[in-house]
Amino acid sequence: MAVMTIRNIDDAIKKRLRVRAAVNGRSMEDEARDILRSALSTDEPRPRNLGQAINERFGKLGGIDLPDLPREAIRQPVDFGE
Repeated sequence: MAVMTIRNIDDAIKKRLRVRAAVNGRSMEDEARDILRSALSTDEPRPRNLGQAINERFGKLGGIDLPDLPREAIRQPVDFGE
C-alpha cells in the first residue's frame, strides 16, 4: 500500500472531514480513504470536446430561435493620406 501526505488543507475542510468521520464511526484517515475510493470507483466518460459537453448538458432543455438581425453596410476605410 502507498502512503500519501496531503498538505495545506483548509481548516473548514478538515473540520468537515472530522465531523463526517465521527458520524460514520471512522478515523479521519479511514474516512478520507472511503471518500477517495467512492469518488474514483467509477470511470465517467469525458466528453470529446467543449461543444459536445455543452450539448450533453443543455440539449435536453431544447433550443431557441433567435431573430435575424439586419446587417449594416460595411464602412469604407478611413483615408489617412496627405
